Amino acid sequence: MTEQTYQTGGRPSDLRFVRTTGRLAAGGLLLAGAAWAARAVWEVRLALAGEPASGPPDQGGGVHRPLTSLEDSYHLVTSLGGGAVILCALLFLSWLARVRDNARALSGEEARYSGIWLCLGWIVPVVNLWFPRGIVADAFRRTAPGRRLPVSVEVWWGLWLIGMLSGVGLLYEDSTDEIIARAYAGVWPLLASDAAVVGAAVAGALAVRTVTAVQTERMRAVERASAAPAGAPHAF
Repeated sequence: MTEQTYQTGGRPSDLRFVRTTGRLAAGGLLLAGAAWAARAVWEVRLALAGEPASGPPDQGGGVHRPLTSLEDSYHLVTSLGGGAVILCALLFLSWLARVRDNARALSGEEARYSGIWLCLGWIVPVVNLWFPRGIVADAFRRTAPGRRLPVSVEVWWGLWLIGMLSGVGLLYEDSTDEIIARAYAGVWPLLASDAAVVGAAVAGALAVRTVTAVQTERMRAVERASAAPAGAPHAF
C-alpha cells in the first residue's frame, strides 16, 4: 500500500527534482552563513574603530547623524546579507515542501503538520520554537521509518534557536544603526549570536543533504521494486 501510493504518482523527474532542490537549499544556507560571517567581520571592525566622538548613529528623538564610511559599508553588508537570507528562505521552503510531499506519498499517510505551517511555522510566536524542526523530522521519519533523526537536524535547530532568541539572529528586531551602537558598546554578544547563526547555516546545509540523500535512496528502492518482474524479491 505504501509503495503503491508512491508508484502511482511518482515520476523519474521527482527523484531529480528533490536532489536539485536539496542542492539549492544547501547552497542557499551556506550563502546566508557566509553573509552572516561578513557581518561579524564588520562588527569587529566597528568595535576596533571605536564609537566616534559624535556618538552613535541614532542620536535619539528621531535624530541621526551622518554615517562614517565604515558604518555606511556595514549598512551595505547587512542589506546584501538580507537579500541572501531571503533567497535562502525561498530555496529552503521549496525543498521542505518537496520532501514533505514525497514523504507523504512514500508513507501513504497525511503529514503531521498541514501545509500552511511551512511558512507560518517560522513566524507565529511560540510554535516557531518547534514547528519547523517538527516538519523536517516528520518528513524524515515517514521517509525512513525506524531510523534515527540525523544529528545535523538537532544541531541546526538548536543553533537556530540560540541565534533567534539572542535578539540579533536572522529574525532580529533592532535596526542596523542600533546594531552598530551595540558593536561599539560591546561586540562579544553580537559575535556569539553571529557564530550561532553561521553554525546553524552550516548544520542546516548538512541536514538538508542528509535528509535528501535518505529520501533519494528510498525513492530509488521503490522505483527498483516497481520495475522488478512479478514475484521477484523486493530490496526493502
